[in-house]
Amino acid sequence: MTKPQQSKIPAHLFESWLKDLQVRICSSLQSLDGKSNFEITSWEREEGGGGESRLLRDGAIFEQAGVNFSRVSGDQLPPTASAQRPELAGRSFEAMGISLVIHPKNPHAPTAHMNVRLFHAEKEGEPPVWWFGGGFDLTPYYPVLEDAQHWHQTAKNALDPHGSELYPKFKDECDRYFFLPHRDETRGIGGIFFDDLNEGGFDRCLALTQDVGEAFLNGYLPIVERRHHTEFDDTQRQFQLYRRGRYVEFNLLFDRGTLFGIQSGGRTEAILMSLPPLVRWQSGWTPESGSREAELSDFLRPRDWLGNSSS
Repeated sequence: MTKPQQSKIPAHLFESWLKDLQVRICSSLQSLDGKSNFEITSWEREEGGGGESRLLRDGAIFEQAGVNFSRVSGDQLPPTASAQRPELAGRSFEAMGISLVIHPKNPHAPTAHMNVRLFHAEKEGEPPVWWFGGGFDLTPYYPVLEDAQHWHQTAKNALDPHGSELYPKFKDECDRYFFLPHRDETRGIGGIFFDDLNEGGFDRCLALTQDVGEAFLNGYLPIVERRHHTEFDDTQRQFQLYRRGRYVEFNLLFDRGTLFGIQSGGRTEAILMSLPPLVRWQSGWTPESGSREAELSDFLRPRDWLGNSSS
């Protein structure tokens, strides 16, 4: 990791944008849902910082949607943040970001996740170390190629102005990160994921991260608008609940954001809002051969969704 040249990190620029993005995303989701409103809970953290949790439940379209902002600080980086950067252990830190997870009611509308964040760590006598991270990924329950292509094209369009090499790089990182090794499958059809981003200076990394955050609604809303009217039966609903179990497995076993939130003393209810309100497990269940449910297994494999070897 390269060290930035600034003696101070202009984190306030990112914080202002994060808060504005949270408001705009919630407004768009609430308008589309048309039934339920976001409940707002502000919280403070004893060690430093706090945040604002926004949660919509039991809507017409969204069974649950959480959009959370946090800015936390402390005297020492949590283990999950310094495990891959042992040279930063013992530094004071500040972290801020937005994390959202949306679980629609209709099994034909996919679950979506997005996160954008900034860390910086300081130690007396040394320049601060900072890095951005973020991305978004999609978890369908019934495979639709059109939706997957739209999702990935949106991601590529957001990144291309910053370098044509970024979409394939961040797509690959997403496929590798959102993977359940004990199931030998990805959590969904991926998207983009990046961490430790600080190349090219603060302004360049800030702009890139903001473009990713701004792209989320462009990628997700058209899919939900196309799918939330699709008729479904109880068999399809039960399959959705069964597949949500995979989402829970990943978030509780492997997700670094969940671990960081818990280790840093964040608000537990906000950290675990990523979990769906209803879920089921059924040991040993397999879908009927040739069914729509069986098609999902083949869909959850990393692939070139845009049909371009350079993508």
